[in-house]
Amino acid sequence: MVTFPNCKINLGLNIIRKRSDGFHDLETVFYPLAFHDVLEIIVAGENDVQYSDTIFTTTGIPVEGSNESNLCIKAYALLKKEFPRIKGIKMHLHKAIPSGAGLGGGSADASFTLKLVDRIFKLNLTTNQFNDYASQLGSDCPFFMVNKPCFATGRGEQLEKITIDLNSYKFVLVNPGIHVHTANAFAQTTPALPVKSIKRIVQQPVTTWKGILKNDFEDSVFKQFPEIKKIKDELYDAEAVYASMSGSGSTVYGIFKKEKKVNLSFPAHYFVREFINP
Repeated sequence: MVTFPNCKINLGLNIIRKRSDGFHDLETVFYPLAFHDVLEIIVAGENDVQYSDTIFTTTGIPVEGSNESNLCIKAYALLKKEFPRIKGIKMHLHKAIPSGAGLGGGSADASFTLKLVDRIFKLNLTTNQFNDYASQLGSDCPFFMVNKPCFATGRGEQLEKITIDLNSYKFVLVNPGIHVHTANAFAQTTPALPVKSIKRIVQQPVTTWKGILKNDFEDSVFKQFPEIKKIKDELYDAEAVYASMSGSGSTVYGIFKKEKKVNLSFPAHYFVREFINP
C-alpha cells in the first residue's frame, strides 16, 4: 500500500512564552503544500529475515540517523506496542522533501505511517487516538492528521481549521542545505505576545502580509546565517507577493502570482522547487 506524505509551510510564527515543561507556546498557521515523499508499507512474509520487526529502506534524499531514531519506525513501534497483533512490515520511504528544513517532512512521514498501518491492519483508530499517537511523535505531527490549513497554538498540536484562499498564487521553495538546530533557534528568541494574532493577519489579502506577518525565528537565524536572509531578499527582488522562512528554517518560500514567470539564480547545490497547489 502506497501513500504520499506532503510537506507544510508556516504562515507566520510567533513564540509567545516558555513553558515550565521546557517547551514553548507558539502560534502559527500550518499550510499544506502539494510536494510529497512516497511511503510504501507491505506486510512482511514469513521467509523475511526480520519477520517480527520492520524492514526499512530508503531512496532519494539520504535519511540521516539510525533506523531506531526514524519517526516512521517510531510510529510503527508505537502502534505495535498498543496492538501486538500487528505483524512485521516492509517499509520503503522515497525522500523528496529535505529533512530538517522547516517543512515538516519527517513529521508528515510519521503521521502517514500511522494512517497506513491503521488501514493495513484495520485498527479502526478514532480521531482522538490518531491525535494522541501523533502528539507523542512530534509537536507538528497532529497537523498532518488534519492536513488542511490550521491555526496552531500550544506546542503546535492545538489545531483550528481556517480558510485561506491562495488559489491565485504559486509557491517557490528554496533550501540552501544549511542545518538550523531548532533548540538553538528557540534559545535565541525572546517570547512575547504579538500585537496582532496571525489568525487575524492571514484573513487579510496576501498582498498585505509583507511586513506584518512575521516569523520570530528569522531575526536570530538571519543573523547567524546571512545566506538565508539573502534568499528571502532575492525572492522579493523577483516580485514575490510574500516571502518568509518556514519554521526554524532553513527553507524560505515565496508566494507569487500564478501567472508570474519567476527568474531566480541560486547556487547549483540549492534545493529549488516551484509548484502550484491543486
